Amino acid sequence: MRSENPIQQALTWLNDPLNWTNPGGILDRLGEHLWISAAAVALGCVVAWPIGMWLGHAGRGGSLVVLISNLTLAIPTIALLTILPLTFLGFGKPPVVVALAVFAVPPLLANAYTGVRSIDPEARDAARGMGLSGWQVLGRVELPLAVPYLAAGFRTASVQVVATAALASFVNGGGLGQIISAGFGLGISVGGGQILAGGFLVALLAMLVEAVLAVVERVVTPKPLRKARGRAARRAAVATGSA
Repeated sequence: MRSENPIQQALTWLNDPLNWTNPGGILDRLGEHLWISAAAVALGCVVAWPIGMWLGHAGRGGSLVVLISNLTLAIPTIALLTILPLTFLGFGKPPVVVALAVFAVPPLLANAYTGVRSIDPEARDAARGMGLSGWQVLGRVELPLAVPYLAAGFRTASVQVVATAALASFVNGGGLGQIISAGFGLGISVGGGQILAGGFLVALLAMLVEAVLAVVERVVTPKPLRKARGRAARRAAVATGSA
């Protein structure tokens, strides 16, 4: 009898209810994956947003934002996952959350800075003319107007983190990557379908997160700004096509 190809094996594996409901099955691993990703993005927001918004409010530090973004992007996530478990964080979820948070910082930081700097200076001047302090201008004027940019950075960081969180299996951190890792442990001939199924689940989850957060970003973006972004995107597409 002819053996199944990896795609057929993956479909068979996904259609087995026990692979979904057993301890360590898809539902368990999905919950771990979402928890790790949410914790990492939240930690990245706590670090990056205040720094980015304050630098944008102060009107300086643009080169620092670029430097921090480039430095964090230059550090391979797999390298952090190798080093951090050897520290006080140990193995498991904590080093994974920290490593992914570092990976989430660049888009969060850059968009926070850009969002505040893009605000019309006349809006700041009007707020100061009403007697608002610097912190009040930041909290009452700049922060609300920067929300669409914060949402864009959050969307980018979230999708990147969800897609990369599969590497957590290297340090026994859980998540959907454990399904892929277990498949490799069985060997390609036996576990090829499980490997393919795990990769499919990670990709599908990343696309779902992208779709949901794209809707959220559109909701929090005022209509005039949506139109301006659309025009800018069309101009960029035309320029790219004519290049």
